[in-house]
Amino acid sequence: MKHLTRLATVATLMTTLTTFAYAGGHANWASVPDQSSVGFGSIKKDTVGEVHHFEDVSGTVSEAGELAVSINLGSVETYIDIRNERMIEHVFQAADAKATLAGEVDMDEFNDLAVGETTLTDFEGVLSLGGLEADIEAELLVARLTEDRVLVTTANMIMLSTADLGFDAGIDTLMQLAKLPGITRVTPVTVRMVFEK
Repeated sequence: MKHLTRLATVATLMTTLTTFAYAGGHANWASVPDQSSVGFGSIKKDTVGEVHHFEDVSGTVSEAGELAVSINLGSVETYIDIRNERMIEHVFQAADAKATLAGEVDMDEFNDLAVGETTLTDFEGVLSLGGLEADIEAELLVARLTEDRVLVTTANMIMLSTADLGFDAGIDTLMQLAKLPGITRVTPVTVRMVFEK
């Protein structure tokens, strides 16, 4: 798993948390755009660490516990315009490229979560990107903010390999263009999402 994987993973985590916070059994949950983010880190030259994120991440959870998350890979923000453009072209290979995550959660387990309470839960799903699929596993922290809002975050950093979804060739190109001796092929991913119904 790599940049896409981490993104999808983050998105999945958020959606899952939303599902967990579901307490009414009669409504779907949807992510709040300006309060939701998927972040990932990278290290270049063995010593320079940088933080990036995707700005367009959305997710829903149905009353049956079916979750669907979409990450717009073209919304990557690395805080350097030319690097954003190069990642979109060489790593994600299209401005409209998307990663999707699908999975299911047990709604009954979280129906009794009261406002102000938190819970930890394990999540498993499938990340799809460019015809490839990868299994995703993560531990999530879910916090009930109000009756209609839930905060979902990764309980720990998720470490993903860039090789699993075929991104290594694109990273090689980035290294050549930026004249870098190396870019790490394992990246930490974090997710912070707020869902509401």
